[in-house]
Amino acid sequence: MVLATVCLLILVIELLTNLASSAHRNAQEASTYVLLAEIGSLSLEFTRLSQLTGDPKYYDSVRRVTNALEAQQNSTKIPGLWPIVVNAAALIFNHERTFTLGGMADSMYEYLPKEYLMLGGLEPQYQTMYETAIETAKRYLFFRPMTPENHDILLSGSARSDDDENSQLDPLGQHLTCFVGGMVAIASKIFSRPDDLDIARKLVEGCIWAYNSTRTGIMPELFRVIPCADPKNCEWSQQEWYNAVNRIHQPKDEPPMSIDERAEMLIKFFHLPPGFTEINERKYILRPEAIESLFIMYRITGEKRYQDIAWQMFLNIDRQCRTEISYAAISDVSVDGGPKMDSSESFWMAETLKYLYLVFSEPDLVSLDEWVFNTEAHPLRRPRA
Repeated sequence: MVLATVCLLILVIELLTNLASSAHRNAQEASTYVLLAEIGSLSLEFTRLSQLTGDPKYYDSVRRVTNALEAQQNSTKIPGLWPIVVNAAALIFNHERTFTLGGMADSMYEYLPKEYLMLGGLEPQYQTMYETAIETAKRYLFFRPMTPENHDILLSGSARSDDDENSQLDPLGQHLTCFVGGMVAIASKIFSRPDDLDIARKLVEGCIWAYNSTRTGIMPELFRVIPCADPKNCEWSQQEWYNAVNRIHQPKDEPPMSIDERAEMLIKFFHLPPGFTEINERKYILRPEAIESLFIMYRITGEKRYQDIAWQMFLNIDRQCRTEISYAAISDVSVDGGPKMDSSESFWMAETLKYLYLVFSEPDLVSLDEWVFNTEAHPLRRPRA
């Protein structure tokens, strides 16, 4: 009953906060436009609360949101996916044109297969919504990046639909999207989609590649790469990399030089690893998503290789982020031994270290057959048959 007590306490605090705000005559309506993750990421917690208390009102609340999302899933600018911003007041989810499985949308998608598990597989709605979304993501968001070693890997990017028939891929890699490999792996098992396990592997390998590409061995927060025109036949081209770097970093006042010389100058100046065209946010804030997916892949496949990779990631993080009292975020993953930030996010202990510990634990410790992790790595017990 601990979870129920905590959730009820949160509801009481929110109620008191609203009463205090009302006393100052502040508006009590929620924002008209909200992020997709804000309204789509309560299903697990509220469902478990109903299961623990026997009161269906919590599940009913999130079910109403799910029904609204399902009703408009195939009428958005990229049918099958939801945009990162929706009009929750008018229940209009098909105006915004930017789509991603990353920041501002991530946990909405993550919770579709997990809610199916939390309901014991008795509600097919979540499977239908997930399968529709993942097939669309394969077409519009997942892409193979061009790499010097010609790795057959995938990253999850973003897309923008400028009209109702065309969309443009943005090959933006996000550390946040590293959870996707684990999500796809879980769904491949519970929904009997064996071919998707290979997709999950490639997505996890994409994040491993991004980690291994930098001087610190740590993946940056945001970066762009070159998407392969043909995922089945993608040979590395140094010249194409140079051309892409020059296109993104437009010329300013600089001495005359050849295209190749300019690209080499930019690559050196911005510390761009081979295949990267820009690093939009260089920091690492102790995020857990890559290690989360390694944990899930290890538990599902039993392949020790994922343990070895997780250990190397930890060693890299330990070397770059450890301080005398704790671990700190770093401002630039492209600089070995660079400056640390005066910041240590709570998810470092709540998620990153927890998943690292579980990667090396026995499979029956918080077994995925008995527990579902919410988006903050809190294990919720699945209902018993």
